[in-house]
Amino acid sequence: MSASATSSSASLTIDPTGFAKLGPQLLLLADILAQSTEQLSLTLSATQQRQLLLYLDQLLLWNKAYNLTAITDPVDALIKHVIDCLAIITHLPAGDLLDIGTGAGLPAVIIAICQPERHCTALDSNQKKIRFIRQISSQLGLSNVQPIAARIEAHEAQYQVVTSRAFASLTDFVSVAQPRLAEQGYLCAMKGKAPSADELSALKPAWQIKTIKLAVPRLEDSRHLIELCNKSV
Repeated sequence: MSASATSSSASLTIDPTGFAKLGPQLLLLADILAQSTEQLSLTLSATQQRQLLLYLDQLLLWNKAYNLTAITDPVDALIKHVIDCLAIITHLPAGDLLDIGTGAGLPAVIIAICQPERHCTALDSNQKKIRFIRQISSQLGLSNVQPIAARIEAHEAQYQVVTSRAFASLTDFVSVAQPRLAEQGYLCAMKGKAPSADELSALKPAWQIKTIKLAVPRLEDSRHLIELCNKSV
């Protein structure tokens, strides 16, 4: 590949220096990313788009050592990890953010790249995954990411926004996240299918709940963001 190449849809020059895994697919991935950010009404600089692609590159490079993802195809990983997380950005309330069970930094690192003014704490009990987040944050120059290797029960700070992709049960997420929520803060749970009526009815007495249906570019699977605010504050 030449020293630089241009992604036509993005009008973005992609320097392949530093990319270890994406190789000849770099232009295709840059095009998909640029088209997707436009569909999601996200305004990202050339630097931010490059950071997202470098994150994807390093995720796939270090996957075997750190067991980061079951998805190994670059296009699939871009859509199902990076773009999936990008779909929540415009819906997030303002404030310092805690991502519980962040894994490889999804969505914490993606949010931090897109919103450099927001401080993001990436929490996971898996030491290897936190080591990866620490490494990629340093490599990308993300001063707004704080990786912490701990269980949520052992973490004591409070935040305006608490997110997670990791919980199968919305009620379980609310149970562990509530103590970490600042007054007038928001819980934001990334879900596939919308929560069941039973799940919602169990939470409605204490929580104001907003279910946001997400349209993730190039992904046919159902995606939702559940936003909860405590009624007692």
